[in-house]
Amino acid sequence: MEENKSFEEAIKELEQIVVKLEKGDMSLDKSVEEFQKGVHLANYCNTILKEAEKKIVLITENNGEIEENNFSCEE
Repeated sequence: MEENKSFEEAIKELEQIVVKLEKGDMSLDKSVEEFQKGVHLANYCNTILKEAEKKIVLITENNGEIEENNFSCEE
């Protein structure tokens, strides 16, 4: 389902789900269904972000030389 969506499309759909859930006018079953869909979309977006993080390379200058370092949020 989500695999064909871009990150931006998935985020937009997730935002729409949040709006629907915040209205509170759906049945419990429909709310749970939408919530589950939202969880799947959030996980999908998280996977895309983790993959992007792996690709990011920080280029830094050290004593006139360029070094490539893998990006990490912990740094």
